[in-house]
Amino acid sequence: MNILQINSSVRASASHSKHLNQVIVERVLSAHPEANIVSRDLAQTPQPVLDEQALQALFTPADQRNAEQQARVALDDALIAEIQAANVIVIGAPMYNFGVSAQLKNWVDAIARAGVTFRYGQNGPEGLLTGKKVYVVLTRGGMYRNTPNDSQMPYLKSVFGFLGMTDISFIYAEGLAMGPDAEAAALASAKQQIEELVSA
Repeated sequence: MNILQINSSVRASASHSKHLNQVIVERVLSAHPEANIVSRDLAQTPQPVLDEQALQALFTPADQRNAEQQARVALDDALIAEIQAANVIVIGAPMYNFGVSAQLKNWVDAIARAGVTFRYGQNGPEGLLTGKKVYVVLTRGGMYRNTPNDSQMPYLKSVFGFLGMTDISFIYAEGLAMGPDAEAAALASAKQQIEELVSA
């Protein structure tokens, strides 16, 4: 059992998504104490943005890349290797300006590679990251679940499904900025969701 823990909050100890992310990991560990954990904090170790130089490196044959291109591709290779090896993936995804953080988007751009994590065939696209369980903690200051302003969940469900990860559970903590009582209620609700959704 390999657990990949992804934190994408720019906050450190005050992050609700990190806290709830850890609650999920500990619950999975209670059922699989032998599990190996790989933790990646995308704020502390940010993945470079996908730009023209990165694209040139990726589309240059491996044996023709210069040292700079090799180093750039190696950064993405490391993230791909982590998710390929993972059986369970736990992602903390706070809402920033109605979407995922730039850090999480850069991570997604890094792991989505044609011919490696997905491919196109006669029947269209095929995701290659199959057989994985994904938990995503969505933390929001307001209330956005099941509204047109929730672009996070549809985006993550679509992109992970495209890559072959269709077994996804979303845990919501909403209203975190609406006062102490609302914050406490949101965290209690999220923990209840974890108990219901995560096997222990």
